[in-house]
Amino acid sequence: MSQLSHFIGRRTLLGGMASVAVLSVAGCSTYPSFSLEEAVRRLLFLSTDRAFARLLAPGGFWDDQMTRLALPEVIGSRGGVLQRILTGPLFKDRLQRAFNDMAYDAAERAAPAVTDAVRTIGVRNALALLRGSDPMAATSFLHQEMGSSLVEIMVPEFGDALRVSQEPLVGQVLAALTGVDVGNIANSLAYEADNAIFRAIGREEAAIRADPRSTNDPVLMAAFGLK
Repeated sequence: MSQLSHFIGRRTLLGGMASVAVLSVAGCSTYPSFSLEEAVRRLLFLSTDRAFARLLAPGGFWDDQMTRLALPEVIGSRGGVLQRILTGPLFKDRLQRAFNDMAYDAAERAAPAVTDAVRTIGVRNALALLRGSDPMAATSFLHQEMGSSLVEIMVPEFGDALRVSQEPLVGQVLAALTGVDVGNIANSLAYEADNAIFRAIGREEAAIRADPRSTNDPVLMAAFGLK
């Protein structure tokens, strides 16, 4: 996929998310009453929109300690491989960054699935999700409901990226890992990316809860007790 296609795809995705939020706010101005379930959905739509805007920016995974992907355990546990190929911290960082760069396409592929889930999942016990003590409660609920579905979406993206990577270190490590196929590494990276995505969404949720007025969304402001 070309950089231009990446850019267009990202703008289309984020624009679609924003459109949902704008339409919802417009509806709220016409119908002041709202359900708690609707408030949870708006909270998740906005949190997801903001999270993917960060993740799909240049260096979105690598530059953020909260979302940076670690080296797959299958590589880290093979001390001999790392010692022979990754002869210093710069080489290790270079390999780790290559894996984080691969997460861009995987996250771009995963984003629509998150948006669809927010739109369609049944929200149970919305009051507890909104008024409980956990600032990331709605995100945790969403992650639980989605299970490993994002992992399944992202594994092929990581697999393709590993096979065509132009980073020489990636090829050297894959060649040295006897008995470990690309699928195992792709699966490990997909699980890492899945957790990173939901950590990013949860961080945005917590920020919205801390300052709901900044959203300019009357439903969210009312849901969190602002007048």
